[in-house]
Amino acid sequence: MPLIVLWDIDHTLIENSGVSKEIYAAAFERAAGRAAAHPARTEGRTDRLILGGMFRDHGLEPPVWERILPALEAAGAAREADLTRRGRDLPGAREALTAVAAEPGMISSVLTGNIQANARVKLRAFGLDGLLDMESGAYGADAADRTDLVDVARKRVHTAHGIPLDAPTVLIGDTPRDVEAALHSGAHIVAVASGVHSEDELRQAGADMVLADLTDVAALMHHLRSLEHAVR
Repeated sequence: MPLIVLWDIDHTLIENSGVSKEIYAAAFERAAGRAAAHPARTEGRTDRLILGGMFRDHGLEPPVWERILPALEAAGAAREADLTRRGRDLPGAREALTAVAAEPGMISSVLTGNIQANARVKLRAFGLDGLLDMESGAYGADAADRTDLVDVARKRVHTAHGIPLDAPTVLIGDTPRDVEAALHSGAHIVAVASGVHSEDELRQAGADMVLADLTDVAALMHHLRSLEHAVR
């Protein structure tokens, strides 16, 4: 049975160098009609939660999602050049994505709190989008809770590739919320301490495999293959 590999984006594959928070501030201003006085609170939250939290932090009731979504899309599209100039792909990310994409028994996609349009912007800025099956991923518009995104991705992989819904799944991400999403959905987790959370924090959250970064591609692939072979 194939292995479904779902990658987080920010601080796992790329460093956005503050551009993400600028996107949220611009989206808030467009949707609220006033400049943001408080920054977005991110750390693994979905875009639905982030923007809803921004409105509440400003003493406002969040508008319907259909009003927020185009504001987010416009803000992301306007900052792709800034992201390319100021951000970077993280060490080992390109090599790890390339290795998983070349593995016959693995489906490689994304599980991210970003909406799909902005996920594409962030990956395209560094030429990483072509290494992933973006159509089979799960995004921040699909659910408020990151845990619910795992089944969204499984269903999309099933529809696109005919992979059974109970196929083994592994999340690769940098926050305790990634770990929680995996543990609560019956998925495996590879936690990467390339964001603000340390290796110890990620282990304490429940991750059974923690990497300092993605540079040890051989170790990552050995672990992923062991998960794939374990269910054959």
